[in-house]
Amino acid sequence: MVEQTVNIVSNERATDLYFRLVVRAPQIAPLVQPGQFAHVRILPLRDALLRRPFSIFQVEGDTFAILYKSVGKGTEVLSRMRPGEELNAIGPLGHGFTVPQPGGETPLLVAGGYGMAAMHLLAQRSPQTGIVFVGGRRRVDILCEEEFRALGWEVRATTEDGSHGEKGLVTQPLIAELKRTTAGRKLFACGPTPMLKAVGRLAEEFNVPAELSMDEHMCCGVGVCLTCVIPVKAGDAWEYQRTCTEGPVFDSREVVWEVTR
Repeated sequence: MVEQTVNIVSNERATDLYFRLVVRAPQIAPLVQPGQFAHVRILPLRDALLRRPFSIFQVEGDTFAILYKSVGKGTEVLSRMRPGEELNAIGPLGHGFTVPQPGGETPLLVAGGYGMAAMHLLAQRSPQTGIVFVGGRRRVDILCEEEFRALGWEVRATTEDGSHGEKGLVTQPLIAELKRTTAGRKLFACGPTPMLKAVGRLAEEFNVPAELSMDEHMCCGVGVCLTCVIPVKAGDAWEYQRTCTEGPVFDSREVVWEVTR
């Protein structure tokens, strides 16, 4: 984990809703593993107390990229920043995905919306290609299809309104694929909690290992504030673990979805 002032290389609109930010971070970029994140302070927001966590999308040399959506004051200010301006970043943070081994399981990636951002580096570093299942409410919520296809991955898209790909939920084509064969597969997922819960249940039903990047609100990002905890199994009971340090990636078999007190 390194804290560094980083310089913006580019900050461009990727779609109607999303932006792609590239920063030069020579101390952070070489350390990044798939599924990790950076905690960013937007320096023009002098009255902002909290940093903002962003999944690291791509790494190239001494730079890394993030995808973000302008949804509030912080990201709106970020969207107006230009090359040469500075941000402060802490990273890489968190426990990331396990990169598949050569000749190991075939990876099946499942993403909801900009959950795709956390998956690209995993696909890039995997020694074997697989299938990416991506879902969103509308066409504008589907990201990075061409980037994954450029890596040789098959992409299967679904939208709830039918405006792109198959109409329905992302779990529908995933179920169809799991019914074909379950041998030698592993699931990796990032997206909204209901989607992660559904993927976790499918992993159990089809006896497929799965890693889930849990989407919880983070404040400090370094394990101090305890606002991002989730319940995980601990022997015959359960305990809280922090998604910013022990996660955000967890083995699906360890996550407790319903807690009985």
